[in-house]
Amino acid sequence: MADLGSALPTGSTALSAEDRAGLVNALKDKLQHLAGQQSGFLDSLSPAVKNRVSALQEFQSKHDELEAKFFEERAALEAKYQKLYEPLYTKRFEIVNGITDVESKDEPGNNTSTDENREEEKGVPEFWLTAMKTNEVLSVQITDRDEGALKYLKDIKWCRIDNPKGFKIDFYFDTNPFFKNSVLTKTYHMIDDNEPILERAIGTEIDWYPGKNLTQKLMKKKPKKGAKNAKPVTKTEQCESFFNFFSPPQVPDDDEELDEETAENLQDLMEQDYDIGSTIRDKIIPHAVSWFTGEACQLDELEDVDEEDDEDEEDGDEDEDEDEEDEDDEDEEEEEEDVKPRKSRQPAPKRSGPAGEQPPECKQQ
Repeated sequence: MADLGSALPTGSTALSAEDRAGLVNALKDKLQHLAGQQSGFLDSLSPAVKNRVSALQEFQSKHDELEAKFFEERAALEAKYQKLYEPLYTKRFEIVNGITDVESKDEPGNNTSTDENREEEKGVPEFWLTAMKTNEVLSVQITDRDEGALKYLKDIKWCRIDNPKGFKIDFYFDTNPFFKNSVLTKTYHMIDDNEPILERAIGTEIDWYPGKNLTQKLMKKKPKKGAKNAKPVTKTEQCESFFNFFSPPQVPDDDEELDEETAENLQDLMEQDYDIGSTIRDKIIPHAVSWFTGEACQLDELEDVDEEDDEDEEDGDEDEDEDEEDEDDEDEEEEEEDVKPRKSRQPAPKRSGPAGEQPPECKQQ
């Protein structure tokens, strides 16, 4: 998300994630202000240094031109392979939903299931639910109540959109007792298609059946003693649910001011929302069967371990260097103690201050 720095109140960096004209104007004003400061800074440089900076700016312009070509070619390459992936995704959809089947690899005589059991095992039950629950980011979003509805999830697809730039994710559901929608869509509008700078997110309004809204719960409050109305008060409250994903956080109107705490909470919600969407797009959709079997989770854990090992090695190298320095200091102190008594034949003076102190231990962060 874009950081407007001092152009906005502290902690309000997430405000750039929304489509607000006032916010865009604030960003422009900030950039113009910075440009003025930069101009003043350059004027303070000596002519020779200013000339070198000018040469560097020319190199930077050439770099930016190459980078623009890179982004263009990358987008074309990605589009090419998305088309190549599509037949594989179609085949996956057909197998998962029992439209087509594959030849059994069981040896003759080992398959004791009846035709009735085979009919019950049509496709791969709870394929997408299991794949999503295996992922650490998504598993915390899915409640026990959500699982009943997510069992009807047939497929998930994503594609880029050009006007405005961004991407959308489509969730295809079979007929179910929870809501009427057959497709739930989440759309992300990006300020820059090449960088993860979110402008805003839009979700499908879910058409829940009466009493089936998984994002709400009924709370019954007992009346106070002595109250005239002895009936319990029923109140509807929002509750945690994966389906809140389709009701992304929105920034208030321009004329409403946000305090620091509210802005920080909004930033956290926007970052979490984008993290969920990008996880589904980049991990779940392309590698769904690996998440279903748990293989992808193991690979993620191995990557985390490798990163931790690299950090430990760096810390270990630092500790070794400090240990060597400590040993060198101790050797120097021993040599000094051996030499001084020979000169004066008197006890060596007691050490005090920094020369006699041991270096502080390196504490692991």
